[in-house]
Amino acid sequence: MKSSLHPARVVALIFAGVILLGTALLMLPAASSNGLSAPLVTALFTAVSAVCVTGLVVVDTGTYWTALGQVVILALFQLGGFGMMTVATLMGLLVNRSFRLRTKMIAQVESRSLGVGDVTSVAKLVLVVTLVVEAAVALLLTLRFHLTYDVDWPGAAWSGLFRAVSAFNNAGFSIHADSLMGFATDGFVLTPVMIAIIIGGIGFPVLQDLRTRFTDSRHWSLHTKLTLSGTAILLLGGFVSFVFFEWANPRTLGPMALMDKLLSAIFMSVSARTAGFNALDIGALTHESWALHYLLMFIGGGSAGTAGGVKIGTMAILVLMVVAEVRGRPDCEVFGRRITTASQRQAITVMVLGSAMVVLGTLVILRETDFPTDQVIFEVISAFGTVGLSTGITAALPESSQLMLSLLMYTGRVGTITLAVSLALGAHRMPYRYPEEHPIVG
Repeated sequence: MKSSLHPARVVALIFAGVILLGTALLMLPAASSNGLSAPLVTALFTAVSAVCVTGLVVVDTGTYWTALGQVVILALFQLGGFGMMTVATLMGLLVNRSFRLRTKMIAQVESRSLGVGDVTSVAKLVLVVTLVVEAAVALLLTLRFHLTYDVDWPGAAWSGLFRAVSAFNNAGFSIHADSLMGFATDGFVLTPVMIAIIIGGIGFPVLQDLRTRFTDSRHWSLHTKLTLSGTAILLLGGFVSFVFFEWANPRTLGPMALMDKLLSAIFMSVSARTAGFNALDIGALTHESWALHYLLMFIGGGSAGTAGGVKIGTMAILVLMVVAEVRGRPDCEVFGRRITTASQRQAITVMVLGSAMVVLGTLVILRETDFPTDQVIFEVISAFGTVGLSTGITAALPESSQLMLSLLMYTGRVGTITLAVSLALGAHRMPYRYPEEHPIVG
């Protein structure tokens, strides 16, 4: 009997299935350091956060979970970042190099590649890039931890591997309670982590384009140009803003030397968009920096990578639409290309649904808690953008609010469009069109 499920529904269901499996594994007594079964909400929240590569936690990863529990968490955010359907495609490649069209279509929904024929090449690139980047970063971190911080080889290797996989998948999980605050001035630790975050979060279609046309930027796809341009603008803008907002803050950059300030500010700009690692105390940041985090976390990184948020491409299209409207242009154009109406509608849909989820989550948690509004907004956007940064209130939230954050993480990872399509009956063309009319706007 053939399945009638839409590929988008399959993606949503598989993510949900992996979350449930992860929850069950984390509830094993052997996964908790106290030898008891973890509470359901604790295990579920951790599993959702891992599969959705977020990094928000309600218990300390390094002390609450045993080695088994930490391995389960690492496996979950590796699967989540890798993309469940990309994993399925790779397994098919290893067993049989021929695919059914439906398998390719399902994989395309997760990888968001540019066509059905691209799935195989994207899947291969995912595998190669993942293994190479994670192995290289893990090796560098292991050597640094052992040679500089006198950590024994097994401990240094596990710490390096865990952070490398977490960084590449933009997961933000750390086996140390202070994340990377202990290395805020160590460029040999922060730099490899930043490189892994950027490569993982930029998106595999961009990496594919760079691999085949690295020296021929004129023929890069419009998606690649928008993503790279947007990434550069956000990284530079975030860096300059953080330097300005935190330069004299005695609880963050204030006491640091010049180069250490610049290093920490760069890391904040990179991590704020999706990674979830923090080298500075988020709770000690100025309110201006929190507001900047709202923007960076909500936008996120590139499509079809390990980053979350509404994505750079979405925001870029919306900005270009505004520019075209202000200039009175009938078409939305950039880099000598015209952006299709369908892409513009998708961008608007993603933005509206994403904003609606953030507003809903904020209202629900505000009703259930007494925490300040700015802190609640920070946690909600961090969850929806699958970032994982926290002002420190997540663990103190009631279970109902933690479940709300779990829903936001799931929605943010699966994607508002994918989730919406998976719940819909399926698109169909109407046999008629209504008369056109122009309502007053503004």
